[in-house]
Amino acid sequence: MIGVIFILGSETIEVRIQDSSVFFRTSGLTQFADISGLKLDKVGTVKEFPDLKNNKEWRSEAIKRFKEKIKNMKSETERMKYVIKDLSKHGYVAKYIQRAGHRPVKIN
Repeated sequence: MIGVIFILGSETIEVRIQDSSVFFRTSGLTQFADISGLKLDKVGTVKEFPDLKNNKEWRSEAIKRFKEKIKNMKSETERMKYVIKDLSKHGYVAKYIQRAGHRPVKIN
């Protein structure tokens, strides 16, 4: 299990990667949700997947593609690097990372 804490303005987002699953929660929530529980921005989704611009089912297709991409990665570390890179495109700043059984480490 790997956890990463992101900051966007005054909001704190925690991402937990466990095996081939990725879970998210904001500072106001106590439970984690997978990507299907998140509110997705159409503009950001179209940046990542331009072919979904005129697709009425853009949200469900984007979720499906994200899950497939994560599932095809070989390790939790690879998944973590992808999530950090992807969220940084949208203004999120990774502040801390924590591996199971270890203390959190500040990311510079």
